[in-house]
Amino acid sequence: MSLLVILLLFLIFILTFWMGYKRLLRLRHLTQRRLTYGFLAAMAILTLMTAAHWMGYFPQHIAAKFTMGLYTTVAGFFLGFAVQQFILRRKTGYMEYAYRSFWTEAVPNLISILLIAFGLYRMQLFTLGPFTGIGVTSGLSLLAFGLLGVTMRIVPEFRQKGILILDRLVPWQEVVAYRWHRENVIQIDYLNADSELTDFTTAVPAEDHLIIERLLGKKLKEHEEQRKKILEKRDQPGH
Repeated sequence: MSLLVILLLFLIFILTFWMGYKRLLRLRHLTQRRLTYGFLAAMAILTLMTAAHWMGYFPQHIAAKFTMGLYTTVAGFFLGFAVQQFILRRKTGYMEYAYRSFWTEAVPNLISILLIAFGLYRMQLFTLGPFTGIGVTSGLSLLAFGLLGVTMRIVPEFRQKGILILDRLVPWQEVVAYRWHRENVIQIDYLNADSELTDFTTAVPAEDHLIIERLLGKKLKEHEEQRKKILEKRDQPGH
């Protein structure tokens, strides 16, 4: 690769890392419609690129640089996202409760470790070369996905300073109420980023019912005054 290409890829990586670190795109923004449109757009672009390559308008060396740019974009964004997620987990304090099972704990961690290992393999770090642009950038993107999986849990985490739901922390003072939605499913009402009342549900095994009820009751009582002030401010005209 030329020095200019390496410099351009480095700048792309830094820019997308910053975008991921600043959370310019959050998981809650990925609605079903947006995912569908994004998938269709990606398929359309891929089809056009393939057709252009067959007709000789998109030669192999240009396609390789374009592909490296895409890999670098993905790697930078999700690595920045993973770093911010790690910092967020540290700030939220120690874990007080999370539903742990083979499918919510072991399987995601195993997949993340495999992605990290395969990413290092694609970068040829195990064999110390030969290094290629496609290999390094694709390996970085796999490594970023793996690190994100290590720092993020698919089930809510009830932590010292709030409830961590994927990439968003709900402080305890913004948790409004809870109720049992079904026998082993609890519904928790909280205020979202726009101060609107919303909720989420999560599974809680029967043997943990008393643990989670004591925890939620304690936290709701501790932050009762703060919650009242937030709700009063929310209900004022102009808010």
